[in-house]
Amino acid sequence: MKNEMLELLRNTNRLGIENLIKNMEDNGFFTAPCSSQFHLCRVGGLLEHSLNVCRIGFNLSDFMDGIDINSWIIASTLHDLGKMGQFGKPLYTENYLASGKISDKKPFETNKNLLAIPHEIRSIQIASQFIKLTEEENFAILHHNGMYGDLKYQLTGKETPLQILLHFCDMWASRVMEVEK
Repeated sequence: MKNEMLELLRNTNRLGIENLIKNMEDNGFFTAPCSSQFHLCRVGGLLEHSLNVCRIGFNLSDFMDGIDINSWIIASTLHDLGKMGQFGKPLYTENYLASGKISDKKPFETNKNLLAIPHEIRSIQIASQFIKLTEEENFAILHHNGMYGDLKYQLTGKETPLQILLHFCDMWASRVMEVEK
């Protein structure tokens, strides 16, 4: 999966992509969980989820008319980049019970040593340190949680094709594909 992600990112030919990839490696993107207790809350879950979202979009290519393929790759693979954490601190840490055992129900918890900044904003901040995001990519990443996000009232009526596709693919991946049965 890591090789697939690297190939996708490199194929965008985005200036600074190698530095972003190094930052992702240095900060645990490829091993981070995707959530604390819900979808893909396991080592490598963030990578798997990011690729799932990208792949779903590719499978819906009939609906991608007018969406730049490189913008899709950037937005879909980096929409949850902030879930790896920031400032040298992971977003999720193992959730140890009083017994010293890791919780089965909620194996990870949000890092108490990292200030509370929404992961959408972290994603944009981190990516923007290394590559130039387009206005459309920035908007799609910021609003990828749609009406479930903190900025839902700012989004209403201002949706864009890239943002809508990203939101749908993210929801499909997290609520359908990645649900533990």
